[in-house]
Amino acid sequence: MGIGDKAKHAAEDIAGHAKEAAGKVTGNEKLEAEGKADQAKAEAKKIGDDIKDAFDK
Repeated sequence: MGIGDKAKHAAEDIAGHAKEAAGKVTGNEKLEAEGKADQAKAEAKKIGDDIKDAFDK
């Protein structure tokens, strides 16, 4: 998997953390949940990348 994809997925994870934190600070449970969902989605993409990398070797 390319470095660009890995960087993109890391950025999505960071954005999810920021969204979750903003939700906590403002008391917005929906925003907090969206942040957690974004993090989970980014983690799934990272795992997919790792699997693809394992088969490319």
